[in-house]
Formats: sequence, C-alpha cells, structure tokens
Amino acid sequence: MKDEQTQQQFIHLRATGRSFAAIARELNVSKPTLINWSRKFRFDIQNLRAIETEALAERFIADRMVRARHLADQLKGIESELAKRNLADLSTHRLFQLAEGLRRQLQQTFGSPQFTTRIKDIPDGEYCDEVQHWNP
Repeated sequence: MKDEQTQQQFIHLRATGRSFAAIARELNVSKPTLINWSRKFRFDIQNLRAIETEALAERFIADRMVRARHLADQLKGIESELAKRNLADLSTHRLFQLAEGLRRQLQQTFGSPQFTTRIKDIPDGEYCDEVQHWNP
C-alpha cells in the first residue's frame, strides 16, 4: 500500500481535475488503485475542489468589480467630455460610440438582476419545487 503522502498528492491532483491516467503516470500508481482511492477519498476530493472553486470565484468576482469600476470611470470621463462638446463635431460621434460601448460592457459585467422570493411569501398554488428562472 502506498504511503499517506502519495494519497494526499492524489487527492490534490484529482481535486484539480487531473485524469486518472495522468496521475497514474506521475505517482507511479495503478489506475485501479487510484479508482479505489477516488471512492475512499471522494469527500476530501470534493471539499478540496470546492475550496479551489471558491477561491477562483472570489478572484473572478474581485477582478470583475475592478473592471466594472474602471469602465464606469471611463464612461464618466467620456460623458463629461461629451457635455462640453458641440454635437456637430465628428469626434462627438466617436465619443457617443465609446460611451455606448462602455455601457454595453458594464451591462455584460453586471448582467440582469435575478430576484428571489422566500418560500413562505409565495401564495398557495404558485409554489413549485423546481427551480424557476425569471428573466424580465
């Protein structure tokens, strides 16, 4: 039987999405053994995968917020400049295009709001156990 360190390496590699074949080559362990370990350590693998996913999500959300603030600042600057311009200027048209593009990027960054309702607030006969998505 392989040592605990090898098993911990397996848990880490499997949680990061590595295939059994790649792990077998790297750790020099047979696939049947890895499959057994996968069953034995499934909760450890799932928990580590959840931690990794959560960390990526936090980083993505933070990056998205920084990008949104930057886009909003750019849009504010362009709209401020537009307020000073004569709409007959050719460069004004370009500024309108930039402003519209930034608005679209902000909309894509934030998306459409999704609303939820507490179950106890749903009238009888309207509640459904299935997930319902509402897009305004």
